[in-house]
Amino acid sequence: MFKPYPTYKYSSVPWLGEVPEHWEVKRNKLFLREVNDRSEDGTEELLTVSQYTGITKRRARLANESDLLTNASSLVGYKRVMPGDIIMNIMLAWNGSLGVSAVEGIASPAYCVFRTKSGIEPRFLHYLLRTSLFTGAFKTVSTGVVDSRLRLYPDVFFRLPSLIPSLPEQVAIVRYLDYLDSRISRFIHAKQKLIKLLEEQKQAIIHRAVTRGLNPNVRFKPSGAEWLGDIPEHWDVVSLRFRYIQCLGKMLDSKRVLGIHPLPYLRNTDVQWCRINVSDLPEMDIAPYEYERYTIRSGDLLVCEGGEVGRSAIWSGETGNYGFQKAIHRLRPRSPAHDLPLYLNYVLRLAAQAGAFNDGHKSTIPHLTGDKLRAHRFPFPNKAEQAAIVRYLDNATSNITAAIERAQSEISLLREYRTRLIADVVTGKVDVREVAARLPDQAEEPEPLDEATILSDTLEETEKGEEMEE
Repeated sequence: MFKPYPTYKYSSVPWLGEVPEHWEVKRNKLFLREVNDRSEDGTEELLTVSQYTGITKRRARLANESDLLTNASSLVGYKRVMPGDIIMNIMLAWNGSLGVSAVEGIASPAYCVFRTKSGIEPRFLHYLLRTSLFTGAFKTVSTGVVDSRLRLYPDVFFRLPSLIPSLPEQVAIVRYLDYLDSRISRFIHAKQKLIKLLEEQKQAIIHRAVTRGLNPNVRFKPSGAEWLGDIPEHWDVVSLRFRYIQCLGKMLDSKRVLGIHPLPYLRNTDVQWCRINVSDLPEMDIAPYEYERYTIRSGDLLVCEGGEVGRSAIWSGETGNYGFQKAIHRLRPRSPAHDLPLYLNYVLRLAAQAGAFNDGHKSTIPHLTGDKLRAHRFPFPNKAEQAAIVRYLDNATSNITAAIERAQSEISLLREYRTRLIADVVTGKVDVREVAARLPDQAEEPEPLDEATILSDTLEETEKGEEMEE
């Protein structure tokens, strides 16, 4: 689609390699200066830095107010930021926590604020300095023992080189990348909205099955739990401790990881709804005599203690021994003849999304301790009915799950494409000047689709894909 520049030259910087012949390689100090203006009253808009979103408004309250978003008792003395200024979190510059602000505001005194000199389009630097090429260079020259403590000090940053095309070319590149980013972001937003609709539809199907059963003529009784409502009269509602054995995993202690009995182990983030990540897992020492307590076997139900509390998935029995961290509950039925973990997995999904595990304290981090989980009451039909509900839900939600996974995959691929293309453009691997010159002033807005059309089209597409696979 895009052509490279006509001629290139060696940049004299090994990690930059070859660059377009007419581009300059300049040290950052030649076109940036640090500013240290301070707020006198702390009333300006508070800004925050993210590797994902760049510079955004934080809209935080102070620590003595009800909405606890910052620990500061006063914002007086925070650094003032003007539109076009670059804000950098020097402790996380290596992972892309920097960007250009579009608005006036204030930022943490721990951040650095840089202002461009003449001949520089700040948005070009926003794209350039957030590429993996540059964040990798930032990590190499940052000072610290571990990643979370690496600091990129201003004097070191100023000594680093950057690629600088002419100002008109910077503007053209920014024009193209803004256009690209806008279109991709709009598409991702549409896909995220679709996923939300599909999740809601899936949740409604699960709710109906695990609270009402499959027999439309059954009589009901109050469950005693607000999130459940009425349930079939013949079902039991009991605390989890009477039906399942719960165990937390092994506490991670890096000082005790000696490599004597290394096993891959699962973290909270590895357990997602209905799937478990087994790629690039870290290791911890788990001795053979600890296997019974700290390893998992096929059919175990794993439940997240923190984060999205209650998020769960079934371990399908991958080859080899795997441990699990203390942030995960392992559940096994006390009587496999009476209970089916696949059924409880669906119940936990409903409970988590219905807020059954919320303790009512918004200012605290959600936490599902072993005592809380064991005390929670859940509905239990007999095992035959549990199995029937699982079969029904697996069939009823399979197309929806496939559609969600397809949308998530499309989002991931688009993000990868955007990241790679931005890097290629701002480092001169491809020339977008002609394309940028032909772009409209504004991206055309797509026609909005109603929610029913989005759902029906997506499920129809999924069904066709499955038919082709068969």
